Amino acid sequence: MTEEQLRHLEITNWLGEKWHIGDEGKAAHPNSRFTAPAGQCPIIHPDWEAPQGVPIDAIIFGGRRPEGVPLVFESFSWEHGILVGALVKSEATAAAEHTGKQVMHDPMAMRPFMGYNFGRYLQHWINLGKPPHKVPKIFHVNWFRETKDHKFLWPGFGENIRVLDWILRRVEGTDDIAEETPIGYIPKRGSINLDGIPRVDWNELMSIPKDYWKEDIDESKHFLECQVGPDLPKPIADQLDALEKRIHSM
Repeated sequence: MTEEQLRHLEITNWLGEKWHIGDEGKAAHPNSRFTAPAGQCPIIHPDWEAPQGVPIDAIIFGGRRPEGVPLVFESFSWEHGILVGALVKSEATAAAEHTGKQVMHDPMAMRPFMGYNFGRYLQHWINLGKPPHKVPKIFHVNWFRETKDHKFLWPGFGENIRVLDWILRRVEGTDDIAEETPIGYIPKRGSINLDGIPRVDWNELMSIPKDYWKEDIDESKHFLECQVGPDLPKPIADQLDALEKRIHSM
């Protein structure tokens, strides 16, 4: 179409109103999506719809955390990993009910889409960890940690593959690339390939500030008490207590 034709093109926006290019407001909702048939993907696996499914080796939660949370850490266990997911926080996006730079709780990165009781949802995860299931490892990543002058500590984008490489090696059972911390296993210095990228402040990127985490765990306990209350499964409550003790003993 020509530019002249586009200027006169009339569509219906997401509010059901007539809309033209150049009109005030947006034609689409800020959290809108579009889809394409999966069959059009040129590299889709021929067994992608196989009913027996595929094995899952790792679950990766992510939160947009400007401070305090390291680039990546691994949970100590399946149940600890469920707690890690339940305590995901992130700066608000268009998918959430908050706006601006507010850091909000976003359990399992699913808060706007969680359709039933949170405690039962967590219990379902616990049940998945029972025999004969072979549970995957659980990780948390944070590409968005910032310096005090609000510059990202990690380059992100395609460089995130370097973190995925570390995760895959952990899945394969490589033990000498991780060190234990109160919140989980973090990469040892030198275990993530940093060749070819600008200087990374490793100490700051992987630091776990005690005061920050003491405040965070107190706030997180309050969140679970308010949002889940007596429905919080005991294994997760036990993990929460253990995490709190580890943080306060740092």
